[in-house]
Parts: sequence; C-alpha cells; structure tokens
Amino acid sequence: MVRRAASTSTSVSQEYPGAIGSTSIKTEKIKGTMARRVESDEEEEEVLRQTQDGVYDDENSEDEEAGVDNVEGHDSPKSRKRARANIQGDARPSGSGNKGKGKVESATLPRDVDGYIPGSILRVQLRNFVTYDYVEFSPGPFLNMILGPNGTGKSSIACAICLGLNFPTSVLGRQSDLQSFVKLGKDDGHIEIELKGPKGRPNIIVKRTLSARSKSSQFTINGSTVTGREVNQRVQELNVQVTNLCSFLPQDKVAEFAGMTRPQLLRETQRAAGNANLTNWHDTLIESGKELKVMQEKLDSDQSRLHNDQQRNANLERDVKLYEERQQLEREIEFLELLLPFREYLEALDLYNETKRVQRRLHDEVRALKKKHAPYLALQQTFKTQFEAITKRRDDLKSSSRQKFKIMRTKWDEGDRLDQEAETHKNRLDSLRQTERDRAKKIESLKERIARLEREVANPPDVEDDEDIKRDIVAARSASQAISERQRKLVESQHEVVARETSYKIDISENTRQLQQLESASHRKLQFLIAWDKDCGDTVTWLRANRHRFRMEVFEPAMLSITIPDQRFIASVEACFDANQLKTFVAQCEEDYQLLNRLIVDTPEAIGRKARVNTWYRVQPPNGSRPPLSPEELHRLGFDGYALDYVECPEGMKWWLKSSVALHRTAIALNPGRVNPTEAMNVLSRDGSISYIVGSVFNNVRRSRYGKRLAQNSTREIGKARNLAATAVDPEVKRRYEQAVVEAQEGLRLCQAEIEQLSEQEAQIQAEHKEAKQQHEEALARRAEAGRQIKLHERAIFSLSNSKSDLERLLNAPSIEADRIQLKKKILKLAKQRADILKDYQRLMQSAMKEQADSTRAGLEHLQISAKKAAVDTLCSEQKQEHDEAVIRYGAAEQKYLAAKDDAKIKLTLSTAKLDNASDPTRQRFQELEESDNRDPRSSEELETELGALKAQLDMNMHTNPGVVEQYKQRQIEIAQLSQSIEELEEKMGKVQDRIQRTRDMWEPALVQLVDNIGSRFSAAFDRIGCAGEVRVAQHEDFDKWAIEIYVKFRDEERLQLLSAERQSGGERSLTTILYLMSLTAHAKAPFSLVDEINQGMDTEYERTAHNSLVDVTCEADAGQYFLITPKLLPNLRYHKRMKVLCVNNGEWLPDNNPSGNMMNMINAYVQHRASGGSS
Repeated sequence: MVRRAASTSTSVSQEYPGAIGSTSIKTEKIKGTMARRVESDEEEEEVLRQTQDGVYDDENSEDEEAGVDNVEGHDSPKSRKRARANIQGDARPSGSGNKGKGKVESATLPRDVDGYIPGSILRVQLRNFVTYDYVEFSPGPFLNMILGPNGTGKSSIACAICLGLNFPTSVLGRQSDLQSFVKLGKDDGHIEIELKGPKGRPNIIVKRTLSARSKSSQFTINGSTVTGREVNQRVQELNVQVTNLCSFLPQDKVAEFAGMTRPQLLRETQRAAGNANLTNWHDTLIESGKELKVMQEKLDSDQSRLHNDQQRNANLERDVKLYEERQQLEREIEFLELLLPFREYLEALDLYNETKRVQRRLHDEVRALKKKHAPYLALQQTFKTQFEAITKRRDDLKSSSRQKFKIMRTKWDEGDRLDQEAETHKNRLDSLRQTERDRAKKIESLKERIARLEREVANPPDVEDDEDIKRDIVAARSASQAISERQRKLVESQHEVVARETSYKIDISENTRQLQQLESASHRKLQFLIAWDKDCGDTVTWLRANRHRFRMEVFEPAMLSITIPDQRFIASVEACFDANQLKTFVAQCEEDYQLLNRLIVDTPEAIGRKARVNTWYRVQPPNGSRPPLSPEELHRLGFDGYALDYVECPEGMKWWLKSSVALHRTAIALNPGRVNPTEAMNVLSRDGSISYIVGSVFNNVRRSRYGKRLAQNSTREIGKARNLAATAVDPEVKRRYEQAVVEAQEGLRLCQAEIEQLSEQEAQIQAEHKEAKQQHEEALARRAEAGRQIKLHERAIFSLSNSKSDLERLLNAPSIEADRIQLKKKILKLAKQRADILKDYQRLMQSAMKEQADSTRAGLEHLQISAKKAAVDTLCSEQKQEHDEAVIRYGAAEQKYLAAKDDAKIKLTLSTAKLDNASDPTRQRFQELEESDNRDPRSSEELETELGALKAQLDMNMHTNPGVVEQYKQRQIEIAQLSQSIEELEEKMGKVQDRIQRTRDMWEPALVQLVDNIGSRFSAAFDRIGCAGEVRVAQHEDFDKWAIEIYVKFRDEERLQLLSAERQSGGERSLTTILYLMSLTAHAKAPFSLVDEINQGMDTEYERTAHNSLVDVTCEADAGQYFLITPKLLPNLRYHKRMKVLCVNNGEWLPDNNPSGNMMNMINAYVQHRASGGSS
C-alpha cells in the first residue's frame, strides 16, 4: 500500500467488480487507416494475395497538424436510424447462416514470461490529478477490479489512462479542458503510465505533465521529450484501442453503448476482435459498392440515352426522304418569288406612265381657271371693303342712340322716385292731425282709470289670519304622516310576506325541476361537475341562460359537450384528457373569448364572484397538423383508429380537440395482442413525440430534438371512465328534493293566510288616510285664497303708480306744429328737382331723334351695298366651285401618280434585293430567261396563283429542319460512340464486381466466423443464467448497412427480442452489454480493456451472474488485461487467483501510516482469522 501524508491520501489494495448501462455511443474514426482501393487487376490481385497471407499492413498517416494536444479520435455519426426489432421465433443458432471457410486469427501479441501481453499497463503514477495528491499502483495481467466508494477517484483512473496515452477528452464524455484535470489548488500535475513493450524490447514509460494555467501539456517517453504524434504512433503500434467502446468504456460513456446503431456495433466489433483486415475489407466493400452503384446509374442512363437516340434516328429516316422532295419545291418557289416582283415592277411602271399623263393634263386645267376668275375676285374685294365701312358707321349711330335712350330712362326713373318721396311727406302731414286727436283720448282714459284704482287701494280686502291657517295645515300634515308611517310598515310586512311566498314558489318549481332532471344524463353530468368544480358548474348554468350575449357559440367543457357512442372506447378517450382540459370552455372567436374572460374571470358580473375557470381560443391555421399515419397504415399496425374517430361533438369543438388534446394523433388499440409494441413506437414517433393507447396502457413517447433523437417511452395504466360516463341517481339527493317541496308548500299556505289579514288592515288605514288628506287640502285652499286677495290689492297699488306716470308723460308731450312746417319745406324742394329733370329729358329726346334719322339713312346705304356684294359673291362662289372641282380632280390624279411612282420604286428595290439575295442557281436561271427572246408571258396574278399552288404542295410536305440530315449523321456517330462507352463501362463494372466478390469471399467468412464464435460464447453465457441470447449478422445490399443484431430473452413466455433501449429494462441492457463484451474478450486485439461502473441499474441476481461470468472469462489463460471499476460489491462472489483487486482508499481524513490504518494488514489479519476457523 502506498500512502502520502497530505490533505488527501490514497491507498491501493485488493478487492472486486460491477456492470454496464446503455444508451448511445460515438463512432470512432481512426485517422490514417484507410481501406485500400485497387484500380487495376494486377494491383488488386497482389493486395488480395498479401491480405490472404496475413501481410496486409495498415499504414498510419501522420496528423495534419503537429502538436502535443492535437489528437482527434471521435466523429459523431449523423442521421442515425433506430434499429427495428424482429421478434420472430425462439432461440436458434447465431450467425448469418453462411459458414465461413477461414479461421479468425487473434491479433493479440504473444504473452511474455511475466504474464503480460505487450501493450498492457504495468504501472500507473498520478500526481495532483483530480482527487489524488499522489498515487502509484501496478495492475495485474488479467482481471483488475478497482473498488471504492463514490467520489474517491475510481473513474479518475480511467481518465488518467485515456489522457496519459494522448487520447482526446471526448472519449471520456467529461471536461474538454486539460487544465480542469489538475487538482484544485495545485499549479501542475502529471500522469505516468508504463506499458509492456514487445517481447525482447524495453517497456514504454509515457509521462504527460499538465498545467493548471494552460491547455498545453508536455510528453516524454522513457525520459525523452516527444510530441503527441509520436505518442500516438507508439500507442498504435501496440494496438491500444481507447477510442473503441468495445475495449474502453468509461463511466460517462456507459449509457451510449446500448444506443449504438447496429452497423456501428459491427464496425466496432471488427476493430476490437477478429482478423486484423476485417475493417479494411469492409471499407473496400463499402467504397467498391458505392462505386458500383454510381457505375450502374451511369450505365442505366447511357443505355436509356442509346435507346432514345436509336429510336430518334429511325424516325428521321422517313424525314430524310421527304427532305429532297421539299428541296425541289423550295427551289421552284424561290424562282417564282424572284420572277413575281419583276413582273409586278413592270406592271407598276406602266401604271406610273399613265397616271403621269393624266396628272399633267389636269394641272393645266387648274391654271386656266385661276386666270379666268381673277377680275371677279378683285371686284368682290372692293365691295367687301365698302360693306365693312358702312356697317361700322350704322352700328356707331345705333350705339349712340341706345346710350341716349338709356340716360333718358334713368332721368325718368329719378323723377318717379322724387314724386313718391313728395307723396310720402304729404301723407305724414295728414297723419299729424290724427295723432293729436288720439293723445287727447288717452289722457281722458287714464284719468278715469286712476280714479278707479284709488278707490280700490283705499279699501283693502278682509282676509283670515295666516298663522291660524298654518297651524291647521301642520296638524293635518302630522295626522297624514302618522297614517303614512303605519301604511309603510304595513307595506313592508306585505312585501316580506310576498317575498317569502315567491321564494316558496321558486323553491317548489326549482326542486320539482331538479327532481325531473335527476333522470337526465346531461343534468347528472352537470351536477357531478358542480360538485367537482363549483366555479365551472355555475359558469355552465350562467352560459346556458346567456348564450345570446355572444356572437358565436361558446362550447361548454368537454365533460358535457362530447359523447362517445361506442362505450368500449370511453375509458381510452377519457385517458387522453387531463382534469383542466375536461373543464375548459372553448370560444370560436377573439371577441367571445375576451367577453367570457371579462364576465367570468376578471369581474363578478356574471355569477356574483370572480371564478377560476379554464378558457381557450386559437386562430385555426389553413393547414393544421396531420395524423402521423393514414388509416390504412394504422390498421396494419393493429390499431383500431384515432381517438377523434370515436368522439361526437360540435364541429367547432374539433379544432380544440386537435390543437390542445391531439385526439387526431392519439391511436387506440383495444386488443393489445394485435400490436407489436416496438414497431408501433418506432413508426408512430418517427416524426417526433407521440401518444397512443394499447389495451389499458397509455404510452407517451418523447424524442429529443438534438443529437440522436432517441425515443423515451413512459407508460401508465388507464382506469375506468369517471367524467365522460353518466352517473347514477343518488337516492339521498332525490329524498332531499322531495322534502324541500313539501316544506315549501306548507310555508306557501301560511303566507297566503297572513296576506289576507294584512289586506284588511290596509283597507282601514287607507280610509283614515283619505280623511286626513281631505282636511289638509281644505286648509291649503283657505291659505291660497287669502294669498290671492293680498296679491290683487298689491297689484292695484302698482297699476295706480304706472297710470299716473303715463298721464304725466302725455300731458308734457311737445306740439306738432314744428313738424308740419318742416314737411312742407321738403315737399317744395322735391318739386324743384322734378322740374330740372324734365328739362334734361326734353334735351336728350331731341338729340336722339336727330341721330335716329342719320341711322336710318345709313341703313338704306348698307342694304344697297349688301345687295351688290351678294351678287358678286354668288358669281365668285360658282367660279370657286368650278375651280375647286378641278383642284380635287388634280389632287386625286396627283395621289395616284405619286402612289404609282412610289410603288414602282419599291417594287424595283424589292426586285433588285430579291435578285441579290437569290441563290446562284436561281439567279442564273433568271438571267438566262431575261437574255433570251422568249420572255415569260404570264401576268403577276398568274405567277402568284402558280406560286400559291406550289406553296400548298410544300405545306402538304411536312416541314423538315434543314439540318435534319446532318443531325441524322451526327447521331449515328454518337450512337457508335455511346455503344463503345457502354461496353467499356460494363467491362469496368465486371472488374469492380469481381473485386467485390473476391473481397467479400474473404471478409464475409471471417466476419461470420467471428460473430459465430462471439455468439456461441454469448449464448452459452445466457444459458448459464437461465435465459437465451443470440448474436446475428444482418445483411443488406449496401455493405455500410451490414449490422450485428443482439437478440435476448429473459422470461420463458417471451420470444427472442432485439436488444433496444425501449424494450428491455436498464438492468437487462446492462447485463446484455457486459456479457457481449465478455464474449468479445477472447477475440480482442487490444492489449487491455476497461469498463467503468457497468453494474449500475442491475439487480443483485444479474449483478452476481455478471460478476461470476466476467471472472471466468477474463481469468482464462489466454485472456488479456481487463479493468473493472465498480463502487459496490455483493457478498460471497466468485474470485480467481489470477484476478487482482485494487481498493481505492482516498479522502480528506485518513489515519497516519501506522498498523491500525494499513488496509493490507487488516486484510491479512482477516485472512488469517478465517484460516484459523475464527477461534481468535
């Protein structure tokens, strides 16, 4: 035992084992090791010969970047698919069924005389590493059990082996920074590992120094400084496989082993055991298979293209024959198209000459008419000038006369206005006399009124004393108030009795209705809901009475609004809901959702208190989520259907059932015997998490969104339906309702008797109240009369004062004589103004009469000149018409002339261009025709008719691309080349197929032999524990999908089932994993293997079985070095003399180095005690 006196101490001694967990694993990627591809037959045959003779040697390429810590070993596989279980039949011989011809050779180096295999770990020394201050221990050459409590540093030993040999931290699944492995509070530390060297060569001591302040580290081998790359090379030479989970399974990677895909398990098994070339052969098959697939795709494409080209050329043969006929027609058409424009030009030239002659003649006629009409046009211009002058003079005279008449009209209107104003003054003069007479009458009337009012004021009225009347009113009012108080109390008594009567009637009606509704299933559900959740039940009652307040229907909770016609599915459907979902109100629009929450949840407006209820609304997208499988696929898996298929509910409710409860995605199978659990779970959850029901078990499958998307299935038993099924009538509730009806009827009878008694009292009080009211009204009438008399006397005093004031005003009014004089002066002034206006009017009239005479004379002159001008205009108009007609005829001739000229030029240009663009044979034929005396006699119309006929013939001859013949010939060449390419490709494919077959002939037998040997040990291990297990090779057309499948059976009533993280328990998977690793140990190529806390999750029976089997396998004479790390032990386990137990005794409070603290002394004492029979 080695101990260091410090804050922590470590002791290493003898003791024991553990088990394995499972979940997922990363695939190791060996840098530098590549499957060789052979490009030629000679190279391929040579390589295969070397491989078959055992001389095929892997070449290790160097890392791309040199450095101490630059070590890559892992690459996480992507798009990993979960293996499907095949549960068919019971146990059968393991292996693929193909018997291998070769024998799998072990690559393990020969054991040395000290019992260690080269590459085994002889010694480990740690300083300031994780929990250790300092420790050094030497493992044995066979099984080494590292035992100690949790937290003492057992797994740190696995970390030290990995890091000390320069493997990446990702292998451990722990910290990624090297400095985190240095013990807290220390500046540096080191790992020193001594490896057994090849026979006859010295051991290899690898030391790695770590720093707490840097990610870098330093390596030495046997005291010499080296790089991390050199360490990797020396470790690879010894075939150390720390990155292979089949050889090195640290604690944080245990859970990944069972989750390893089957193809990954095959590759890791090949690397860990069997023929050293298995992996290379497999890589060659994978690469060659991919190459063959690419070649096959290209071959299929080329063959399809060859067939298409041959068919297309077969179709072109007919087109080529038609092509020549079409060429002849096109040549004839081309000649006629050249001849036709020349013929049209000659015809256009003739038309041009004719139109030119006519145009010249009409031009001469226009010039002669213009000369003849010139004198008349001059005379017309003279008359026009005279007419304009006399017209202007006449208009000026008319305008002057109109202006004078306008002034005369103004003067006349002014005279009328002055006349009206004088008449107004005369009328006012007459009214002054009448005003004086009216004033005298008013004075007399006021004197009489004043005398009458003075008599009234002098004799005031005799009225009753107001205080006496007030006392009578107060007395009458007090009597009335007393009677009103008695009447009020009587009314209150009546209201109380009526309220009790109404309450009794309501109680009778309500309890009678409750008795009737007890027989209703819907009502019983509502009563059950009220008893369960009063807020929810009261909200349903209120909602049924207030549906009119919502724009759309608000659905009651699912407990009330859905039914399941087929009662077989009622328990399964109810299991899909949780308690809150069964009590959720569903709105169909945002407006109703907000209103419901405001009335029920936010305010006490609806049910008198704020209720705690669940409400729901979501906008329904155009494309909602779909079920994971179609009905046909679902039935093939053994399911009856989805939960939504068995529910009847309003159409608007289905969106909530899909969105919140996912009934359209929850499959139900009443008969569990028809469903394969693993297949159902994998298929239903392939797109994500899912829930489904098989029999009475509710399965909830969840898949992670990251990494390998592993499935986890949690299950629960479903009971009988309670909430969706109608409840029975409670007899106690029915009796309570009936008793309430009887009590209410008795109370109603008593209320009616009391009402009759109160009615009699009411009649007496009303009579007394009527008498008191009459007395009060009489007193009020007396007081009103007294007040009226007093007001009349006061009004007479006020009227007397006003009348005296009016009389004084009239008596003091001024005289009207001054007004009369003033009006007469105004009338005289107006008469003078009217006389002046009459004089001006006379003068203007005389001037207007003179101008009117001048205007009449000018009008007569205008008529004379106008007649002469009209005669000359008529003559000139006739002459102009004659001239215009001649100009029109000339213009038409001019247009024809110019059109014929332009047409001739265009046709000449077109003909010339046609001739220039014509082909040489056509141009030569045209020139020969022009030079000969026999010119073509056909007109342009005849030529055009013949051209149309030839074009019609050409249209009947299907158009062929001018390059059709060239395409035909070119395609013939391509067909020959493509045929040759296909032959060469088929030849290459044959070579690749031969290569695949030869490689497969070596790889498959060796693989089958290896798996058969592992399977035999695996099956035997399971037989020893009373279970069954097989290891098989699963073949596939793609070699990268070949896999190892592990089938196990732990109970007699089961069939063999594929090992998976979903089907077997954690202990079963751990036991299977350790038995597989033990079966692999006999064929392992690695010098040492390690598993850390693999017994976690095992029960005691499995753990004991695993331990005993592990001891048997790892302590055989040909077994390699094996490390088993475990935190616990069972009593009375099996041990072997070759095994070594290392006890980790590490902690803060260890005793000093004395006999009482020496664990080895304690063990020796215990052994001696057992040997002596326990007597001392």
